[in-house]
Amino acid sequence: MSNRIKNALRAMPALALVLALVAGALPVFASDSEITLTSLMQEGEPITFYFSFSADSEISSLDPQVATDNVSITYIEQLFLGLTTVDPVTTEIVPELATEWSFDDATYTWTFKIRDDVPWVRWDPVADEITEIRKVVAGDFVTGIRRACDPNNPSLYREVVGSNIAGCADVYSIDPAEVTAADFEQIGVSAPDDTTLTITLVGPIGYFFPMTSMWVLRAVPGEIIESFGEPVGGSTWIEPGNIVTNGPFVMDEWERGVRRVLLPNPLMPADLRGPGNVERIIDTMIADGGTYYALYQDNQVDQAGVPTAELQNVLADPELSKEVVQVVDLTVFYFGFGHDKAPFDNVHARRAFSASVNRELFVQEVRQGRGVPMMHFVPPGMFGSVPVNEVGINGEGIGYDPAFAQSELAEAGYPNCEGFPAIDVVTYTGAQDWAEFVQAEVENTLGCDPSLFSIEQQEFSVLLQTTRAETPTEERPNLWTLGWGPDYPDANNWVYDAGLHCESSNDFMRPCDEVDDLIIEAQTVSDAAERAELYRQIEEMFFGYDGLHPIMPLFMRAGYTQLKPWVERPIETDGLFGGEHFDWINIDQEMQLAARAG
Repeated sequence: MSNRIKNALRAMPALALVLALVAGALPVFASDSEITLTSLMQEGEPITFYFSFSADSEISSLDPQVATDNVSITYIEQLFLGLTTVDPVTTEIVPELATEWSFDDATYTWTFKIRDDVPWVRWDPVADEITEIRKVVAGDFVTGIRRACDPNNPSLYREVVGSNIAGCADVYSIDPAEVTAADFEQIGVSAPDDTTLTITLVGPIGYFFPMTSMWVLRAVPGEIIESFGEPVGGSTWIEPGNIVTNGPFVMDEWERGVRRVLLPNPLMPADLRGPGNVERIIDTMIADGGTYYALYQDNQVDQAGVPTAELQNVLADPELSKEVVQVVDLTVFYFGFGHDKAPFDNVHARRAFSASVNRELFVQEVRQGRGVPMMHFVPPGMFGSVPVNEVGINGEGIGYDPAFAQSELAEAGYPNCEGFPAIDVVTYTGAQDWAEFVQAEVENTLGCDPSLFSIEQQEFSVLLQTTRAETPTEERPNLWTLGWGPDYPDANNWVYDAGLHCESSNDFMRPCDEVDDLIIEAQTVSDAAERAELYRQIEEMFFGYDGLHPIMPLFMRAGYTQLKPWVERPIETDGLFGGEHFDWINIDQEMQLAARAG
């Protein structure tokens, strides 16, 4: 089939394609018309998964060392292979580009054996042609990890890497304008040959191995990036037609604000591909949730969230309810406190606000039941987590406690909220009602005038910059919304990587305390039971009645997704750590096309 015909078929809607083929000059006999039509539809329509991340979920970067958001990470999962990956069903860490590994206790060095049969490829979306550039080598991981440690890298994940890999923190602490190529030689990563990678850690880091599935540690083709003359964070090399990848899919389209299209990478070794049969992924960005749901009802998309207004009707419907899947994704959302100015430089004010918010009511009224109230940070499923809402060794954390909240506000010097200063609150786009709920709770519980709250919504990337520790104090808000989803299944990912430790990113500007020593101790203790006990103590020191309360945990996200009966995928478990695996999606195309045509 010529490229011109393939392009025409790819651009044609499924229903229009069927009608065009049936109306053509091909003979169709009554006895075999159904078979002929089915074969024609399958020839013209690749097996396609149709969905949408939503219109405000743009890819910020396809660069593995730069990306920080869930949408970008999910697409990187399709395009770049890791040392290991997370099994979408069992959530265990399994081999990917690394086939075996070992750890030297004396030198704190991991050694990985790397496959030699995986190509770097470039897909030309205009010509519909794929080109093998060369094979992946261990040195590509060296390039990736060094880029992750580059002080010019805008990603917060340089600090996640830097706290574990020897020499990394030293490099990213250098003035970005003064860092040299020689500086990167001190980073504890090397490739003795093309199939051997070594990574030396700062100590006996017990949680490092699960991190090897993370996108930020993935190999990249250094010479390709350099050919575009770009530093870390450059955007030209990641554009369709330029980008060189090695994963199960290639990027065919990326029209910002409109849609993204992925096609299978035919040159990737078959044993690295998941068991799915999908030949095309189409992610159309749809601004309105109601419109998206209407398209789901019309069989034009295969997966959709359930709008709040429709949830009870859907759950009560004997047919539609069969398509509903409830998913808890372990992301914990919270309000961050700015410790660098009044009133939340005072621990009693932080405790007062935390105890004044009825999280169960928030989940019911604001989230319509889509969540689990949280009064601590590390969710279930992580090593070192405590049972939901049982904080620390005593099992007592601050939940909704109006009397305690009032006494703590008085202790902070604001009895009955008298003299309490005006505060600036910044939320995600679409989360203003979260702040309004807290505003009402504080008024009802503490007697604070609602006019003290100045609430602003900001797009995610802007909010991140607004709340960075580097932002001048007078420009930073007092209170802001954020969430943290797991990158690897260990409590360290929460109490350190998320910024609670005073020497991690610490955008809360929290002064150091004895709890920070426990966090570092928990990183390096080899005994699992001892580590788990340390994390129980840490949670209590943060969120118990005498805790520091660096943040106000709010809820763990849960939601309802509808999935068409012709789609099979491990949606409940896939993507809990890192991105989803689209190569595990199976489509019954005959059923799908019949529904779309109807």
